Amino acid sequence: MADFVSATLTGITLGLAAGLAPGPLMTLVITQTMRHGFKEGLLVAASPLVTDIPIVLTLFFILRELPDQVLGVLGMAGAIYALFLAYETAKADSVGDVSSASTPASLRKGVIANFLSPHPYLFWITVGVPYVLAASERSAIAPWGFIVGLYFLLVGSKVGVAALVGQYRTLLTGRAYPYVMRGLAVALVVFAFLLFQEGLSLITNSEH
Repeated sequence: MADFVSATLTGITLGLAAGLAPGPLMTLVITQTMRHGFKEGLLVAASPLVTDIPIVLTLFFILRELPDQVLGVLGMAGAIYALFLAYETAKADSVGDVSSASTPASLRKGVIANFLSPHPYLFWITVGVPYVLAASERSAIAPWGFIVGLYFLLVGSKVGVAALVGQYRTLLTGRAYPYVMRGLAVALVVFAFLLFQEGLSLITNSEH
């Protein structure tokens, strides 16, 4: 039981840190909530539950070895997608116009953004898989405590952000809305640059 509690607390700590970390997915949670309401932000927040299952299973089956070149390509593709999201966000002038003119497709956007980010792969290769394997040697239920704690806080923290933004959404509409959205678009451009830089670094380092 002590191993289970320890693993759960570890998962909770890592999940909270990852869930509240700034990045394309967090920015997408905020933008979709502002544009389409809490439900759409909730769908983006839940996207790791869709993307991470095949990622984790794949990493286990290929013995936790994913070439850095693959991670680098994913990161660079993610940067391009983040730029597309930035462009889409910067065009938003009002909540009503955007909501009526386009389909939210929030879950799809969140899945693509998360799947093209190298971060889930790096986390499970360097931390997640080794920890789960080590915990499974001590206890049969400890790995499940880690996984449940991790995703409860990873998703839950983003849901909390979506709920907060949704609660005060009306304060961010009107004249302030386009400026807020363009500020978020700038944040996405910055994240795109960082993802591209990280992807390029993974590719170049693997060649040496």
